[in-house]
Amino acid sequence: MNMMTELETNTRFVDQFGRNKCKLRISVTDRCNFKCVYCMPEHPEWMKKHDLLSFEELYQFCDFMVRHGIEFIRITGGEPLLRQGVVHFVAQLQQLKKLGLKRISMTTNAHYLKQYAQALKQAGLDDLNISLDSLDVQQFKQLTQKDLSPVLEGIQAAQAVGLPIKINSVLMKGMNEDQILPLARWSVQQKIILRFIEFMPLDGDRKWSSEHVVSEQQILEILNTEFAVTSQDASSVRSSSEPARQYFIDGHPIGIISTITNSFCGTCDRVRLTAQGEFYNCLFAPQGLNLKTEIKALNASEPLSELSLHAALSHYIWNKESGFHAIQQRLKNQPSRKISMHMIGG
Repeated sequence: MNMMTELETNTRFVDQFGRNKCKLRISVTDRCNFKCVYCMPEHPEWMKKHDLLSFEELYQFCDFMVRHGIEFIRITGGEPLLRQGVVHFVAQLQQLKKLGLKRISMTTNAHYLKQYAQALKQAGLDDLNISLDSLDVQQFKQLTQKDLSPVLEGIQAAQAVGLPIKINSVLMKGMNEDQILPLARWSVQQKIILRFIEFMPLDGDRKWSSEHVVSEQQILEILNTEFAVTSQDASSVRSSSEPARQYFIDGHPIGIISTITNSFCGTCDRVRLTAQGEFYNCLFAPQGLNLKTEIKALNASEPLSELSLHAALSHYIWNKESGFHAIQQRLKNQPSRKISMHMIGG
């Protein structure tokens, strides 16, 4: 068996804890028109446009990853709809479905979704995750420095063209936990799946504290004041590797992503690539892998480029930590990299 044949039969990437990687998140830009406090630093330093990987390079990387076990690709940012050409990129990724890709998703703040919903549907996008942290106009403006109405119009446009939607709401104590019930009522009325997310230490200015976390238990207690809350199974465990623990409120499905109080790291099957080619085996990884050179070589079809990339990724992914809390413990008294959600995607 020659080296290339051996590489092609060795499909999936796996870490030292036996977790196969089948989900890839691709950030196509770090830029965003919102300034959500849990994500964006007060004074962001944007990546230079000429440092970003081209869509051709991103596609070649996706092609490589699908041939090695990736089944789900999510396009993230920043705000992905800010990057010109992203709709064509979605359409281009359809070619990978014959190689084993199952779903192409996108995470967006929905501000520009009204003008892109139809095109995204026609390009073959399978579903959308939309960030919506408040239904209160004034509070939304405080959280994002943008108006709420374009977001609601974008959600309506996506529904109108038949794009499946999930709403993600990050809760922060003292800021928007009063939105738990309004968002829950709205999700029931709109027949949209809502997922509450515990505030994670991914804010650009590193002001996160555990005191700001609205825990899963607190969310459930508040929901119970108005709804009949039941788990979707006996122990409210997550479905396979899904990050959200699943519940019903008056029979309507709802999820809670509780990374801080009830981590889902044990079944994590995700890896991430930033817009300038930095690869992360974990959202909280203390160190990434700069793949720009390997990806550019891949795009140029240089000899042995696939072997080089496979070797680099296999080693790095294998050494993935057991999870968020293990990383926090190991780096307890050490300076860690500044992790900002706007650069690595959700």
